[in-house]
Amino acid sequence: MSGQINAFEMAQKQFDGVARLLNLDPQVAELLRWPMREYIFRIPVRMDDGSLRVFQGYRVQHNDARGPNKGGIRFHPAETLDTVRALATWMTWKCAVADIPLGGSKGGIIVDPSTLSVGEKERLCRGWVQKMWKNIGPRQDVPAPDVGTTPQMMGWMMDEYSKLVGVYTPGVFTGKPLGGGGSQGRTEATGYGVIYTVRETMKHLGIDPKKSVAAIEGFGNVSQYAAIGFIEMLGGKVACVSCWDRNNKTSYTYSHKEGVDPRFLLTIVDQYGTIDKKKAEAAGYVVEDGEKWIEKDCNVLIPAAIEGHVNDETVKKISKNIKIVAEGANGPCTPEADEYFKKNNIFDIPDFLCNAGGVTCSYFESVQNDANYYWPKEEVLQKLDQKMTTAFHGVLDMSLKQKVTMRDAAYMVAIDRVAKAMQLRGWI
Repeated sequence: MSGQINAFEMAQKQFDGVARLLNLDPQVAELLRWPMREYIFRIPVRMDDGSLRVFQGYRVQHNDARGPNKGGIRFHPAETLDTVRALATWMTWKCAVADIPLGGSKGGIIVDPSTLSVGEKERLCRGWVQKMWKNIGPRQDVPAPDVGTTPQMMGWMMDEYSKLVGVYTPGVFTGKPLGGGGSQGRTEATGYGVIYTVRETMKHLGIDPKKSVAAIEGFGNVSQYAAIGFIEMLGGKVACVSCWDRNNKTSYTYSHKEGVDPRFLLTIVDQYGTIDKKKAEAAGYVVEDGEKWIEKDCNVLIPAAIEGHVNDETVKKISKNIKIVAEGANGPCTPEADEYFKKNNIFDIPDFLCNAGGVTCSYFESVQNDANYYWPKEEVLQKLDQKMTTAFHGVLDMSLKQKVTMRDAAYMVAIDRVAKAMQLRGWI
């Protein structure tokens, strides 16, 4: 389904609508709706069998008016330049709406990382840095992990950059392993950030979190900690999670009559979020088609996989009891889904607000790298909660004041901050 949707066209369509609401100067709008720099390159890698394989790599830097570019690197077989453009654009708005002094970028390689050995992955990671090292850096562009990449891969990339520049530079990549320049709390940050915004939404709507049930798409890092946070922080129940099964090349939905136990599932999952189907079934989990997650009877929907999965077709299948949609993924809901939410009075927390916990904690990691002083986990998560709560209420206030959706309000806040930074720097 997501293959039918051009993510960058969707990002531009969302931006254009808000630019009109803001009466943004057309010339400024034209500057903001396109990335400032794009890099496309080929990475030769010597495989374990001695053959040479060439991979397609990308890096897109959307806007750095507010500070160094920031954004993940995805290893995904369906990666495209337009997907990377869209994600870089959303990163600009995400950093601005969270009010952290960074711009937006994104990178990727067309590859299924599960098909590579550890050595091949390391050589591919180092190859990406060899192509991009002159155009990234702590004051220029700071990559991080994303779909298909891990803290260990960031450690290799940081090491390669440090070798090339001749100086130990931990702040060039974030999402690194603990002990290798990483930050406490980074693993939980994006998923917990989703739950902080859900908590504040429930307060606003007068919903009892302890009587709430969530359906979650995905079981990667974001979904895992969103599920844990929904249960342990809010006291709610998780009806189901879904995941892509790399062994069977299909997706499944996992549910349990007593509710999903994410901490148990974490014991039977691989590094890419694939749940061991046989072990789950042995523990009493019901395994269904991957699309079934969206049909579960619940009042909170958390799409936390990839872009475009809540669209004009799938949105019609959601429960009539849905009150909140929390976008844990980047671009999971299409403009057609947005229209459905408006008509049915569903409160949608837009992606670049909802999942900003990851980039916020990455910013904290950069600060700690610069200071060479590292904070305990409790301090990181406290600062994260404070940042996310402040950002949420800033967007909510704009939404209520302007009588617009939360997505439009988030864009208004973000675009205004970026445009002001460009103006102050004399760009416009």
